[in-house]
Amino acid sequence: MIVGRLLSDIAERLRGLSDTPELDAQVLLAHILNKPRTRLLAHLETRLTDAQIDSTEKALLQLTMGTPLPYVLGRWEFFGREFIVTPDVLIPRPETELLVEHAIAWLQQHPARRRAIDIGTGSGCIAVSLAVEVRDLRVLATDLSLPALKVARQNARKHRVVKRMDLVRCDLLPSHTNPLPTESQFDLICANLPYIPTKTLHGLPIYGREPTLALDGGRDGLTLVRHLLKLAPRWLAPGGMILLEIEAGEGLKTLSLVYDHFDRARISLHRDLSGKDRLIKIEL
Repeated sequence: MIVGRLLSDIAERLRGLSDTPELDAQVLLAHILNKPRTRLLAHLETRLTDAQIDSTEKALLQLTMGTPLPYVLGRWEFFGREFIVTPDVLIPRPETELLVEHAIAWLQQHPARRRAIDIGTGSGCIAVSLAVEVRDLRVLATDLSLPALKVARQNARKHRVVKRMDLVRCDLLPSHTNPLPTESQFDLICANLPYIPTKTLHGLPIYGREPTLALDGGRDGLTLVRHLLKLAPRWLAPGGMILLEIEAGEGLKTLSLVYDHFDRARISLHRDLSGKDRLIKIEL
């Protein structure tokens, strides 16, 4: 069998399971052949070995059983870089790149601010992206899931920023003495917390395919957001900033919660490329 024929067969089998069957077919086969997708498409007449066809069949079986493509590949792209992903972590989404863009812009404008925390780090895509882009940044990455933290550490090593990242297993923020020492505060707090309401989540195709811990935001999707907003004022350094990714339909409700805890801060709501409410920025 040749590449072109196999690509057509894969796309046909993925039709109805994916919104982009042709693209997924190309990405999958390029991964199996360990070649760039452009090279694959330039050599559609290349004949495949039995081993390559067998590997493709095994991967297709996983996809047809509901395993998301990034988990089959073991990697996914975020902010122009490749990240290791496993079923223990949420698959990085392009809308989260908005948070990273705002974080980098703020850090560039504030060169003396170099202490950041990424709460609920998952794969570490936010923390690692910031550490790569801002070379003197020190980042603490937290997560309740130990397997997720192991993936985040792998990504930190992959992108050579592990020496500037600390990873801590905890529920949102590490335990601390009261009052919180000034040196324990952060200039930048980033959080992409689970924000899908439980009832809504149970009706989505994603349910059971990605870790529920990384998706379930409680009854109204704001359980963890409320908890963080109660804790965050003690952890944010004077003049610092919080970036909070939100559920698209909860912009105004989340804004109201933020104002309850940060009545003197500059608070703004930002939309993603799809025009949906996606990010809240809190500046002291």
